[in-house]
Amino acid sequence: MRKQLFIIGLALALPLAGARAQEPVIAQPAQAIAETLSAASSLSQLKAVVVAHNGKIVAERGYGGHTPAESANIKSASKSIISALVGIAIAKGLLEGVDQPIAPILASDLPAERDPRLDRITIGNLLSMQAGLERTSGGNYGRWVASRNWVRAALAMPFVDDPGGAMLYSTGSTHLLSAILTKVGGKSTLALARDWLGPLDGFRIGAWDRDPQGIYLGGNQMAMSTRSLLAFGELYRNGGRTADGTQLVPEDWIRESWQSRTNSRFSNDGYGYGWFERVIGGKTVHYAWGFGGQMLYIVPDLGLTVAMTSEEGDPSARSGYRDNLHDLLAKIIGTAES
Repeated sequence: MRKQLFIIGLALALPLAGARAQEPVIAQPAQAIAETLSAASSLSQLKAVVVAHNGKIVAERGYGGHTPAESANIKSASKSIISALVGIAIAKGLLEGVDQPIAPILASDLPAERDPRLDRITIGNLLSMQAGLERTSGGNYGRWVASRNWVRAALAMPFVDDPGGAMLYSTGSTHLLSAILTKVGGKSTLALARDWLGPLDGFRIGAWDRDPQGIYLGGNQMAMSTRSLLAFGELYRNGGRTADGTQLVPEDWIRESWQSRTNSRFSNDGYGYGWFERVIGGKTVHYAWGFGGQMLYIVPDLGLTVAMTSEEGDPSARSGYRDNLHDLLAKIIGTAES
């Protein structure tokens, strides 16, 4: 099996962002982390891993002929990018805040005879997956994307809980956010992402699916390289600032996004605004997760950011593969602390 190994020493590493977290010394980072990544070749679904410490790539590796530079479908890891765009829109005054009701913005797509609880759903409810509407993910996903109007179909789903209730993980919720961004921003979600996140070095969104009305699919089917995913993670690790200090995402929005507001009924991991939270390797980790094993981990205490991409066709939760990726991160954390 063809493998490509890319190891970059700290002295030659690509600077991604200024260090703001604690800066423990990682002994022989290139060699130690490279050995950890080499052992991960036993994970057959894994395509690429990139590891950065305090803003510098210390190791990266491709598996099975893949490279960290090639495009991958990051699936639901893109929900964290949608969250960033919402935070920027709020800072720009295009949205009032997380308590703003969504019904007035999406009035033209509301059901003719609607449940009054639709008027209570807020921007924050969509971000934290607490809209109360039946999920469009899982077994309902195929029927939802086969509909003629994804926004209307998501809003027409029956309520299974009240707004602000239990977490109901649903791509329909983040797609509604994409529709909202398109309306208030006056241009497509992709154009907004390129405008607002464009100054971030190394960040690029490639192909991205759209619904029948041309709205980019909020929270799924987004193409991005592993390195680009890492660059986005570094932006968050660095408080929303680029390497040259340009503030792209408000720092307080990052804190709000990482504050757990509910818990996944499947893993019990905390969930904020488009980000999961879990203790891995003894450290609090904020992470984005996409189907198949598309992972973006941020470990603030160690100044670590780790991006992983995998084959997109196989599930990662039920198979235990996502746990294998968590374990790989735990080994990287252990190496960083050794």
